[in-house]
Amino acid sequence: MNIEEFREYCISKKGVSEELPFGPDTLVYKVMGKIFALTSLESESFNVSLKCDPGNAIALREKFVYIVGAYHMNKTHWNSINGDLSPTSQLKELTDHSYELVVSRLAKKVQIELEIL
Repeated sequence: MNIEEFREYCISKKGVSEELPFGPDTLVYKVMGKIFALTSLESESFNVSLKCDPGNAIALREKFVYIVGAYHMNKTHWNSINGDLSPTSQLKELTDHSYELVVSRLAKKVQIELEIL
């Protein structure tokens, strides 16, 4: 998967916005205003930081060499995945997990609003 395919995948999800809140180098994807994915626009390789269930985050890092604790993020909750090495299906699964994790923690009122979109 490359950055353009990742971008299309993210923005196809309900309630997602694409933003540059940290400057022109970091592309951020939010669902209903909450971050679920970040990627650099300046990196030579395609890497993405995704939210992850804490119990699963470490297990993924131990199993896959291309998954590490996310740089500048809380490593308990965020992993960085090398998109050049990760299979597309796995990257989509991890993106879905991140999105769903963030949605599950939204206020019930916001979750209902998201369902209507």
